[in-house]
Amino acid sequence: MTDTFVIVGGDAAGMSAASKAKRDDPDLDVVVFEKGDWVSYGACGLPYYVKGEIQSLEALVSVTPEEFREERDVDLRTGHEVVAIDPDDRTVTAESDSGTVVQPYDHLLIATGSESVVPPIDGTDLTGVYTLGSMSDGKELREYVARARDGGSLQQPDRGPACRYLETCTGPIGVVGGGYIGVEMAEALAENGFEVNLFQRGDRVLKGFSAETSERVADHLRDRDVVLHLDAAVEELAGESDVEAVVTVDDRIPVDMVLLGTGVRPRTALAEDAGIERGVTGAIATDAYRETNVPDVYAAGDCAEATHAVTGDPTYVPLALTANRHGRAVGRTVTGRPTEGGDVAGTAAVKAFDVEAARTGVLDHDDAREAGFEPVSETVTAASRAGYYPGGGTATITLTADRDSGRLLGASLASEYGEGAVHRSHAIVAALHEDATVFDLENYDLAYAPPFNTTWDPVLVAAKVLAGKL
Repeated sequence: MTDTFVIVGGDAAGMSAASKAKRDDPDLDVVVFEKGDWVSYGACGLPYYVKGEIQSLEALVSVTPEEFREERDVDLRTGHEVVAIDPDDRTVTAESDSGTVVQPYDHLLIATGSESVVPPIDGTDLTGVYTLGSMSDGKELREYVARARDGGSLQQPDRGPACRYLETCTGPIGVVGGGYIGVEMAEALAENGFEVNLFQRGDRVLKGFSAETSERVADHLRDRDVVLHLDAAVEELAGESDVEAVVTVDDRIPVDMVLLGTGVRPRTALAEDAGIERGVTGAIATDAYRETNVPDVYAAGDCAEATHAVTGDPTYVPLALTANRHGRAVGRTVTGRPTEGGDVAGTAAVKAFDVEAARTGVLDHDDAREAGFEPVSETVTAASRAGYYPGGGTATITLTADRDSGRLLGASLASEYGEGAVHRSHAIVAALHEDATVFDLENYDLAYAPPFNTTWDPVLVAAKVLAGKL
């Protein structure tokens, strides 16, 4: 009798698992339940869709539902929300407009993803308050921008300094949160003429990066007339029915719209109700093969924990590559080839106007000490290309290593957009996965040509300086 592989969630982890399982075992019945209408889409592209660089939501879709059904022979059921998992009977129950379905399974993957965190303050339910966690959120924000730009009540050419970039100006608006989404949406909205006020409860943006990277990004945001409110915890979003102001401890800033970019949390309620355990991070706990405490039930993507490549401890890093990689591993495992999902290093990148930044590994010294290391860091700023080659800029690199062993622990990089901060981080990621020391890194044979770097690439320069300090 043919086995049935059931998947809850139709985005990165779920559809990667479905595709890989069906490719490896064409006779396997693969059933995917997705409560929405969109599957296999690039949520990371939503800020650029809102900005207008990407013209249609459909452009963010990697594989359409029709292609999954007709070309990959996946039983994809959109508009079906799974409301219960019964591990004893090995069934899932899903509801849709056409009724309730009880689906048996032999293998089950929970890929329920994450949801936007809405801070516990008054006013988040006011009209004009948005999040950016789904395709429908992106559509609503794009429509808001279009209304404001196309003659809505917000068009006020004399509103502020950001207006010098455009013939018309909109705003002001508030962005709450200085992480990835906050920084990317600050750019997207400012480039559309909005006066952007970015509120961060801590003392710097991009807290997971080094202080030097954060400072470089913050300075550039200010250069592009984004107003940064640091150490400014938001206490309330004020207004009658529409949002009218962002209220902090020290200030009240009038706004016409607010974007909440205060992070995400894993969707785990469905799993918990079925007796599936969460780990120390709050996400679903799994072993190296992504299997949970319940036999034949797996979890992958933004709802699940992973293992950190540097510390060996559970971590929660909700990023696209992790979801795709772990989903693909589950797809192989359920077809008879047990495959580990692999560790993660917390590698990430972000663009802020004309600056790019990347980070990987463990940078925070308190986190490093908690993991048993004695951290030491060094920061260098070096030319991104040969001095005689036209163009170019500088790359600022912070490296962190263990004082006793010299083991590389993490890195944070920033450069002008196109000058290599993100691509340079890849060599460091490889070093982290191989437990390399900073002494190893300074001897890496990195490519050199004047259009791309100096003879001693900035990564090698940073490694030499840190190695000397050690």
